[in-house]
Amino acid sequence: MHLAQTIPDRFVAKSGPANRIGKIFADYLRNGHGATTAAAFSARARPGLGVSMPVSWEQLAGLKSGAQWTIADAREHLSFQKDDLWTDYWKAKQLLTGAMKTLGFKPQEKSKSTRSKPKRS
Repeated sequence: MHLAQTIPDRFVAKSGPANRIGKIFADYLRNGHGATTAAAFSARARPGLGVSMPVSWEQLAGLKSGAQWTIADAREHLSFQKDDLWTDYWKAKQLLTGAMKTLGFKPQEKSKSTRSKPKRS
């Protein structure tokens, strides 16, 4: 919601295709603990089985819909790609410790009964 309030000409927080024409829908409901989202290259459970596909900013304007590629043609589309859209992703190193502290998250310690014990020969 913060993005939609701060930059309303670019972002919208209200769902529905009519509400986001020319804007980016910031789905704040997908940021909660345990929320799910479609990972890249996964099929959506909708008619046509559209496939989530990473695209460059330059490709974005030419897309027809979120179901631009389906399970029938996603593999063929990928076979023609020359650039790796994940290149910069692998270069960025970000730790989660700061976010974990902010959220007050503390990893659970394994109990003694669930710890792996070394095997004896």
